[in-house]
Amino acid sequence: MGITYLVLEDGSVHPGESFGADVSSHGEVVFNTSMTGYQEVLTDPSYAGQLVTLTYPLVGNYGINTRDVESKTIQVSGLVVRGHCDRPSHGDSSNTLDEYLLAHNIPGISGIDTRAVTRRLRTKGVMSGIISADDPEISVDRLSTLPKYDDLDLVRTVTTDEQYTWETSTKMIQNSSRRVLVNDVGLKYNVLRLLEQRGCEVVAIPADTSAEDMMALNPSGILFSPGPGDPRHLDYVVENVKKVLGKVPVMGICLGHQLIARALGAKTYKLKFGHRGGNHPVKDLDTGRIYITAQNHGYAVDGDSLPHGLDVSHLNLNDGTVEGLIHKDIPLFTIQYHSEASPGPKDNEYLFDKFLGLIEEHSGKGGD
Repeated sequence: MGITYLVLEDGSVHPGESFGADVSSHGEVVFNTSMTGYQEVLTDPSYAGQLVTLTYPLVGNYGINTRDVESKTIQVSGLVVRGHCDRPSHGDSSNTLDEYLLAHNIPGISGIDTRAVTRRLRTKGVMSGIISADDPEISVDRLSTLPKYDDLDLVRTVTTDEQYTWETSTKMIQNSSRRVLVNDVGLKYNVLRLLEQRGCEVVAIPADTSAEDMMALNPSGILFSPGPGDPRHLDYVVENVKKVLGKVPVMGICLGHQLIARALGAKTYKLKFGHRGGNHPVKDLDTGRIYITAQNHGYAVDGDSLPHGLDVSHLNLNDGTVEGLIHKDIPLFTIQYHSEASPGPKDNEYLFDKFLGLIEEHSGKGGD
């Protein structure tokens, strides 16, 4: 451990103590307000290309386990915390946060005034940053030469290379009549777990799988997953979304929601500092019920750009942004927040039941 710095593109310098891997790393600096779930956050592909600041002051106190992983590796570019615990206390803990980051060659920085960083991001908006032990002036100059988060297609870095069927140790699915494809633009494993628990055969497919190849798998429904980055770089996915809409029931989560909206002609835009955490209130416009949701996104659908037939189903009560869509004529619905949570709350897992209900309804009509 030694002195290192978090340097932001506005020139602000935040000194701290390094832990994890002793390497430099850059990315878009964002903040997450969840009080627990740091392992899920670290392994969430939606955070690819980002330096994540956790606002909760103590991180690592329950260690790292083999259960709370959401992908095959750590996905964040770096971790920023107020304090990290090197003596965790939990029966399932197998190693420390420091050891976990080190094993995956990811840097961490502690001793940071995360409240000050968060206030800066809320005021000025998310910005590029770098974690480095170099002279801060060198890091500021270096930031101007590094690629910007907004210009990257990060989906290609996190999607699966090959199609696979999700199987847990229980192997509970043998001959399911419901095959759900999950287009992996950056999925979390809990999406697959929750579908499997509901009796589905779950097949994850690469992001660029063609519509023809998707339909050749004879799916009962297709889910477009969460993922990282700006959807405007993903026309190669959007074109395939267009071709499957109306053929089978479709659900979109987070980035998947944005891709479906764009496939139908809507526009997306970047939020000032995004929504990340486990405490975001969302209103269901049909029932009037308020749900507390897990969120992680920096882009949103423009509600004023929706085509005829595509309606807003949910709204964010903090800023009025679109949190869900439904179509009058096509069997689909989308949500901007995370029904799979990980970290929680788990209040919105019922939406997977809603999706399977849509599949059953469509199957009863004989499809198209």
